[in-house]
Amino acid sequence: MQQADDFATFPYPFKGEVYRYSNNSVPLDCPSSIEITPSYLNEMNLKRGLLKEHPERCYQSLPHTLHGQWEILEMIMSHLAAFYPDKFSLDKQNDEWTFHNKILQEKQGFIFGDETTLPCEPLDFIGRHVQEDLIFMMQRDGDLFLDAGQLCFPANWSLAFDLGMSFREIHHPIPGFKEEGLDERILQFLLQLEAGNPWWRKNWSLMGGNRLDTSLETFDVWGKGRKKVTLENAGEFVHLRVEVQKLFRLPRSGGILFTIHTHLISLEKLASKTEWAEQFFHILCELPDNIVDYKGLSLFKNQVIEYLKDRLESRGVL
Repeated sequence: MQQADDFATFPYPFKGEVYRYSNNSVPLDCPSSIEITPSYLNEMNLKRGLLKEHPERCYQSLPHTLHGQWEILEMIMSHLAAFYPDKFSLDKQNDEWTFHNKILQEKQGFIFGDETTLPCEPLDFIGRHVQEDLIFMMQRDGDLFLDAGQLCFPANWSLAFDLGMSFREIHHPIPGFKEEGLDERILQFLLQLEAGNPWWRKNWSLMGGNRLDTSLETFDVWGKGRKKVTLENAGEFVHLRVEVQKLFRLPRSGGILFTIHTHLISLEKLASKTEWAEQFFHILCELPDNIVDYKGLSLFKNQVIEYLKDRLESRGVL
């Protein structure tokens, strides 16, 4: 079971009282690809356990991605050492590098560019030191393709299934994505990303339970939670799940790195902040059926709305 965030660290995703799919990316002011939170140790233990038990589900790569993987490793190691110098260090002696994770008390020496000097591929190695999932899309033929990734905490999708797919193919199931031209607009936005100018966005879902590993392959385990939500248990059991997605153009390979940091907060904790409770209540009441269905909310949306309504009425808000 996962420890939910508090108000200080939770990236509340909403603006206004209406939600629709859009390109809600904004420039990233602090150009760090990663964030270390108080749940670091718990999430590292969970991540490494999943990688050990389900390696093919949690890590995939195509052979031509190795050069880009080294570029990702260099970027993330540099960000860890620069933004968290008390927790990480990186020593470079020409091609002989030493990475030190002081939290985990692990030190790894290796020759940059020589994968035989690491215990696993570069993307897989550095992913075992950060809370984020790491997705590497390479650009060719005017499109982006998912060519490598370490994905331990997916929101109901499969890395193994999507490997090698294009951007349009991956996002085709999203309601209105193609019909409203979102696919082309967002793809063109991504293709125009420039190295040194990262962007970020938030994505959200609602779930019964507080499991981080909600892969498509384990739906039979966590999907049952949608049928267990009641008005009485909604506050403790239902969690708002928010992904902070950061987008970095890699200057040498030309690919794009997506880092995805997943945060959870219980409905009870969210509802204790009246402004959030009222806004989320109106969003759920207005949310179109196709988005409700795609996000898997149809079985318990009404219970959540009733819970929020009761909380707000008790405060004289509604």
